[in-house]
Amino acid sequence: MQYLHTMLRVSDLDAALHFYCDLLGLKEVRRKDSEKGRFTLVFLAAPEDESRSAELKAPELELTWNWDPETYTGGRNFGHLAYRVEDIYALCEYLQDNGVTINRPPRDGHMAFVKSPDGISIELLQKGDALEPQEPWASMENTGSW
Repeated sequence: MQYLHTMLRVSDLDAALHFYCDLLGLKEVRRKDSEKGRFTLVFLAAPEDESRSAELKAPELELTWNWDPETYTGGRNFGHLAYRVEDIYALCEYLQDNGVTINRPPRDGHMAFVKSPDGISIELLQKGDALEPQEPWASMENTGSW
């Protein structure tokens, strides 16, 4: 058995790609449009996973955009996606500067949570040891659910 991907349905493909690619830094690795099925699939990978060999296929995030509008619920009950990051403080600052709410700030220098435009919880984990606590994160309260 081999893990292949996680699929998320998104209501606005452009907003989702902006969040996952422009802000989080994932890379689009392939795309499929289905005229008959009226949907688009976009597969994303983390930059460090992209270079894996074919035998060690990188886990991917599949964004499914159905062309006919639908309402999706349950972002929190999905659980979350998790990504290891080089500098959790720098990424959280960048996300916040670009309008993303930091739902669970990285008070401990190790873990934070944000949400995608479709309400999917994203866990950010500091690569290696936790960073020393620093402001404004150390005293920042949680916002909403994560």
